[in-house]
Amino acid sequence: MGFVSNLVNGISLGAVYAIIALGYTMVYGIAKMLNFAHGDIIMVGGYLCFCSISYLGLNPFVSVLVSIVGCTVLGIVIERLAYKPLREAPSLDVLITAIGVSYLLQNTALLIWGSNPKSFPNLFKSLGNIRLFDGQLVISSTAIVTIATNIVIMLALTWFTSKTRMGKAMRACSEDKGAAQLMGINVNSTISLTFAIGSGLAAVAGVLLCSAYPTLMPTTGSMPGIKAFVAAVLGGIGSIPGAMVGGILLGVAEIFAKAYIGTQFSDAIVFALLIVVLLIKPTGILGKPISEKV
Repeated sequence: MGFVSNLVNGISLGAVYAIIALGYTMVYGIAKMLNFAHGDIIMVGGYLCFCSISYLGLNPFVSVLVSIVGCTVLGIVIERLAYKPLREAPSLDVLITAIGVSYLLQNTALLIWGSNPKSFPNLFKSLGNIRLFDGQLVISSTAIVTIATNIVIMLALTWFTSKTRMGKAMRACSEDKGAAQLMGINVNSTISLTFAIGSGLAAVAGVLLCSAYPTLMPTTGSMPGIKAFVAAVLGGIGSIPGAMVGGILLGVAEIFAKAYIGTQFSDAIVFALLIVVLLIKPTGILGKPISEKV
């Protein structure tokens, strides 16, 4: 049962990576920029949920909604103040700005909440665990909720980008922002909506991550954010199904590396997997080659 248990834990962790990777892949697919502050929005989402439960005494479900709304607004504000003025700037300028926003969020969190770890409550404890094979295999309620949430989000995003007017506008901007603007699409509003969706997903990922690993700090989202970026590149950055595939693959690889090789080597194996995949298929598993006219 150890193998199956590790597989379930890997899929659960990979589902969190996949949700985070969606924020990276959507922003890159439309705005063609890497929002390295995304991992810190995860941390803000965790803190908003924690404060809503611990200080305001709100229901866990309401607290999650507060976290999503707060991070959505934060994502829009960051995009308008930090990234919109650099819309036509070189990509290096935008990248440096993203790193600056990341440090700003981390240090603001340090000033507000301090550096001491906070104990995050288990939001899904009341649901109970699933016990199979006479109790030999135990699947936690957090793992069940995480996997189910990931499936729902992937289906909802696929439907949104394929069937709705705004989703089609996002796809048009992803293909050619200039042509999309000529067709009457408001590119700036579309990019802002993309940041809003990505930041809302970061809040969900932050809550799920803190529920699975209940220690909340100002650096909570840093390493998961980096690994989720790896997952996005692994699956094919810009591809929504690719984010899911890359996240699940990365989570399973990390858990199995910890279980059978050693905790100290797990991160090295995760990044080695990325190198191998990019050597074989530089665009990622589900990424498509992009030809540019010169």
